[in-house]
Amino acid sequence: MNRQTIKKTILGIFVVVALLAVGVAAGLWWERHGVPDGGADMPAETDESGPAVLYWYDPMVPTQKFDKPGKSPFMDMELVPKYADEGGDASTVSISPGVSQNLGIRLAVVTRAPLDSSVMATGIVEFNERDIAIVQARTGGFVERVASLAPNDVIGSGAFIAELLVPEWAALQQEYLALKALGDASLEEAARERMQLGGMPESLIREVARTGKVRNRISITTPRGGVIQSLDVRPGMTLMAGQTLARINGIGTVWLDVAVPEALAGAVRVGQSVEAAFAAFPGKPVQGRVTALLPTLNDSARALRVRVELPNADGRLRPGLSAQVSLKSGAGESALRVPTEAVIRTGRRALVIVAEAEGRYRPVEVMLGPESGTDTVILSGLDEGQKIVASGQFLIDSEASLQGIVARASNSYAAMPAPVALHEADAVIDAISDASVTLSHGPFKTLSMPGMTMEFPLANPTLAKGLKAGDRVRAGVRETDEGLLVEKLD
Repeated sequence: MNRQTIKKTILGIFVVVALLAVGVAAGLWWERHGVPDGGADMPAETDESGPAVLYWYDPMVPTQKFDKPGKSPFMDMELVPKYADEGGDASTVSISPGVSQNLGIRLAVVTRAPLDSSVMATGIVEFNERDIAIVQARTGGFVERVASLAPNDVIGSGAFIAELLVPEWAALQQEYLALKALGDASLEEAARERMQLGGMPESLIREVARTGKVRNRISITTPRGGVIQSLDVRPGMTLMAGQTLARINGIGTVWLDVAVPEALAGAVRVGQSVEAAFAAFPGKPVQGRVTALLPTLNDSARALRVRVELPNADGRLRPGLSAQVSLKSGAGESALRVPTEAVIRTGRRALVIVAEAEGRYRPVEVMLGPESGTDTVILSGLDEGQKIVASGQFLIDSEASLQGIVARASNSYAAMPAPVALHEADAVIDAISDASVTLSHGPFKTLSMPGMTMEFPLANPTLAKGLKAGDRVRAGVRETDEGLLVEKLD
């Protein structure tokens, strides 16, 4: 390398060093004079044209909010900003129309209509205890012949039960025939009265007067048709006057003992129309009416006992049959209603996702009333005409939880706890112990939960008493923070 080349290299290095020194000096001057306080209070957002930050949060603990960026105190990660344009405000979730369509979000409108509710319950057929006939011996005698009958036989009205020999009647009848032959009307009438006092039926007295023959045997028949509940007469027995021979229960009408959940007891009244559907007669519901609200509740199921009377002209409804019962209350007062599927039940409270403008969704806490068909009454939390999410609301609620959005209750509802309902379904017991039960259950309609087989904890070990695998039951569950808890097994 010659001397000229060495000089050019040294000169280039000097120029580079000089430029670096100028850059450092300019930076220090800008720090001292261009930015107040040397940049110590520079905001975290360097892009002033960007959206405003509402707060910062840890995605793993979204309910905790911070007013400054930095490290999360819970996880080894940076806090995430929540921007104002993500949901209009801090209590809404923003979802683009395309994403909403992909999620299958379907909206419904809060409406106001008369409440036409029907209470669903289960019932067991029983005998009508007002339709009972007691067959007794009107006089003492000897049993000579008995019909071939047994308890639980179904018989018609006027059916033969037994034939009695009554020796005392022979003397009374002979006296009557002798006085009648004398032609003295007053004496004949006196003898006739003595036969009546002796227990002879009027038909037998007329037959003796017509034929002139002594009849000291009588056939005992049933005053009405029905089921023989007891039969206490055998050939050769000696009967006393007034002794009971049989007890017969009519089956022209039957009672249905219905267990109405305690929470729905206020919707039932005497005279209410009822429709009972029997598994033994599919597609052939029976119409009846409520005749009595029994004074005591079923302690184990905490249910009101309701007596329903059903017609049974063909005799097909037999005691022991079970039925699904719909008690229709008719049109009532006007009330706010939403589709039942739109309600999110968490166990402690109920939520509805309200759809707002520009693709924003807000979770709102509501107070639920009774169900009316496929709708649920809203007592507080919503207004008529509001749009709500009827399908896909669980995904929106999950996103709101991740973003730390907490549903707010209305002022009128803030001090009132949401009622915790008992949800019911028919089920078959697969396994049972003092602590849990495995059920193959039908759908819990009030939970929008399909039928499946799963294990539930029992609220009380006494619920398992007397039950075994294979039994068909009506299961009632309650939502808790730990999941579904079985509180009823009928």
